[in-house]
Amino acid sequence: MLDSLIVPLLVTTDLPPDTDLAEFGRLLTDAVRTLQGGQASYAGFLHGGVFWLDRPRAASCDGVSAPSMVDELRFAALIGYLSASGSQRSSKEMVADAGEAITEAVAARYGDLGSPPAVMAIRAEDVRERTPPSALPVRTADAVAELVAVTRPYM
Repeated sequence: MLDSLIVPLLVTTDLPPDTDLAEFGRLLTDAVRTLQGGQASYAGFLHGGVFWLDRPRAASCDGVSAPSMVDELRFAALIGYLSASGSQRSSKEMVADAGEAITEAVAARYGDLGSPPAVMAIRAEDVRERTPPSALPVRTADAVAELVAVTRPYM
């Protein structure tokens, strides 16, 4: 039996307005494949949905966005389940480890966006109630098979 911990998770961050939402989701799920806790690393798996929390900027009357709107960041989120194995970390420590990995990945891909992503544990009910039907499903590719299996009932 695989020793695992499963935590409902919310990730929010600002992104450049032309960001591909599916690519953003893959970035987050790939970031947690291997988590670092102190001196040890452990396997992670993230399954959820990514979506915009704001509406796309409206174009001006002539069909071209105003320059200030093009430069404004958009607010995106992922809601899902983070599971990990092979660690004696608490859920709070696991979320902190995921936060570090996600912050590094977002900064490497998009640069300094003014503030780091917010990564926090939420209630399981929030995953079901707050994920919009339009969310794009994402999950960690090539994750540990046993970890995917124990997470399946939450998907």
